Parts: sequence; C-alpha cells; structure tokens
Amino acid sequence: MTGIEGEWSEQRVGLFVDTQNLYYAARDNYDAVVDYQRLLDVAVRGRRLVQATSYVVEREGESTSFGFVNKLSELGYRVRRRKVRIHRADGNGRTVLEGDWDMGIAADMVRAWARLDVLVLASGDGDFVPMMELAQESGCRVEVLAFREATSQALLDVSDRYLALGGLDGIFVGRRGESGGTEP
Repeated sequence: MTGIEGEWSEQRVGLFVDTQNLYYAARDNYDAVVDYQRLLDVAVRGRRLVQATSYVVEREGESTSFGFVNKLSELGYRVRRRKVRIHRADGNGRTVLEGDWDMGIAADMVRAWARLDVLVLASGDGDFVPMMELAQESGCRVEVLAFREATSQALLDVSDRYLALGGLDGIFVGRRGESGGTEP
C-alpha cells in the first residue's frame, strides 16, 4: 500500500510530461524551473513505474536544450523531441510557430494504457480531457500533475486525482537564471 486511497504498490504507472506546458506555467507563475526528479517521485509515489516519457520542443539551430534533454534521460525519462516549425502567418503577417506535442502524447497514451493501471499526465492542458476520458473507459485511473494557475477546470473535473505542483515541497530546482535550473 502507498497509504493513499485507491493506490497500491503494484499499480503500473505511466507518466507523460508536457515539458512546454510545465515550463511556461512554472516560469510565468513562479519564476522558477521544475525539478523533474521530484516530478517523477511525486508521480510514482511507491508504485511501479512502467514508463516515463517527456516531450520536448527544440528550436532549429539551438543547442541550449541538449543539457535539459540529457538530464531528463539520466533521470530515466524517455525523451521525445520535436523541432518547432512555422505553422502559419497571423492576421498581421507575423509568423506563428508550432511545436505542439498534444497528438503525439495522446497517441503514446493509447499505445501504453493496456500496460498501465494509472496514467499520469503532467500538464494542465484541457485538450487532453477526451484522452483522459478514454483512458478511464479502458480501465485506467487518471491523475494530473500541473500548476493550478495553468490547469483547465475540465481537466481537474475528469481526473481521478489531481496534485497541484505549485504547493509541493521541492518541486522547483531553483529560480530561472540560477545555477542548477534547467529549461526546455
């Protein structure tokens, strides 16, 4: 037992981390950087980790994400990377960039949920609500780890368990710009 109702030590857990969502929520609301080891620990909580996958968006020609990707790999995350691309021009002729992993995350969830008892999403993006509902229909418990200030109410409503990251001890590595912080 983990000591939390509805959880036991043999539960098979899969963690899916939308790093862009967490990065901007931590930056904009706390001027801080997420500690991805602590995130992993909070997601697993004494249960059996089957997979932890993080989704990273990189800009063409930038090498700043190398250290971040390497650190995630060292922590045991499977890192999926995508280059940001030009999506369209807005009404003022400005370029709109796209680096969205939503469909990739959703597809990976579908591939994994037959092997999972618990699907943990680290994102506050309400676009995942239909996937969370499908996971529940397939028999998975769904949990959400996110910053409350950047979490869709619909995502809160559908989750079997929600953990507000902003209130967790040790969830931040440090403030942005301090040594030790990593950014996607």
